[in-house]
Amino acid sequence: MTTVRHRRRAVAATAGLIVTLGLTACSTGQSSSSAASGDVAKVSGKISLTYLQKQGDQQYFIGEAAGAKAKAAQLGIDLKVVNLGTDANQAVSQEQAAIAQKSNGLIVVPPDPSVGPQLVQTAKDAKVALLTSDDQVCSSGPDPAKCPASDLLPRIGFSGQQMGTQVGTRAGQEYQKAGWAAADTRTISAWQQDVTVCGDRVNAAKAAFAAGGGAGVQNIDVATDNTPTGAQDKIAATITANPNVKHWVIWGCNDENVQGGITAMQNAGISADNVIGIGLGAYLACKDWGSGKPTGMKAALYINGSDVGALAVQTMYDKLKDGKAFPQEAFAPTAMVDASNWQSAGVQCS
Repeated sequence: MTTVRHRRRAVAATAGLIVTLGLTACSTGQSSSSAASGDVAKVSGKISLTYLQKQGDQQYFIGEAAGAKAKAAQLGIDLKVVNLGTDANQAVSQEQAAIAQKSNGLIVVPPDPSVGPQLVQTAKDAKVALLTSDDQVCSSGPDPAKCPASDLLPRIGFSGQQMGTQVGTRAGQEYQKAGWAAADTRTISAWQQDVTVCGDRVNAAKAAFAAGGGAGVQNIDVATDNTPTGAQDKIAATITANPNVKHWVIWGCNDENVQGGITAMQNAGISADNVIGIGLGAYLACKDWGSGKPTGMKAALYINGSDVGALAVQTMYDKLKDGKAFPQEAFAPTAMVDASNWQSAGVQCS
């Protein structure tokens, strides 16, 4: 998963991608992994890349693959996209297969970050360039949250902190507009807690919400698997455990968490005007808005996977063709949307 912004997709398409080097504790443009540094030789002929994605049937990753393919076609790259699903073992076996098939570079979104060191070592041994998109990967340990900054692989995606700040800010605005009392309101932060970028997003959302007038509202952290059904089940249990709460504010790592929470609220008989859901992705949120029915999904941060896929392929091309060092992080644009503007912003519903 974690980001940037305030402009519509149509503007982004016209102006091109916005690339921002991450102002983080990470080393600038380099990684301790040889697979991500200068040991990879430039390619004089046609470049062959493999994009290994978790959850490739999710709308965001479908868009990411489409963007990657379009950019590869533009640059004359031979690109193969592989859907790893949720199987971390597939990340390792498919990486080995890509190397055996002579891929010059690998872009990976592993289903589980614990396979990071193995992915890095395998690419290093084969002298194949390795870049991650969306989620952080550590070369020296299984948990990117505990990884030395110098050991984090270069990453293309979104700034988790910036995304979370936008979500929390909008949640605060909706909360103030609703005029609810803090005593009978709760916020729910829902995310898969071993995914570092998810933690970045929800922590920033909490801080921004508190700064925007929600400091007195109690938060409940809900551990999920980042799927709608997983979030629905866990949030349903949270609702049952808090029968005196009248109003709910929900955010999470992605649209799936918020949509699952909203469904749980509906099933519990909580009306849409007592729910403020701020999605992250907008590809599920837009279904509610398109139905024209009352919904707790008040807004969502639109993140366009196509932009990330294109930027990842361009970054890998620049490395392999011109020897240009990977930026430690590069971010694509985002925009906040709601029922009034999601269509004009170019959101594609899944």
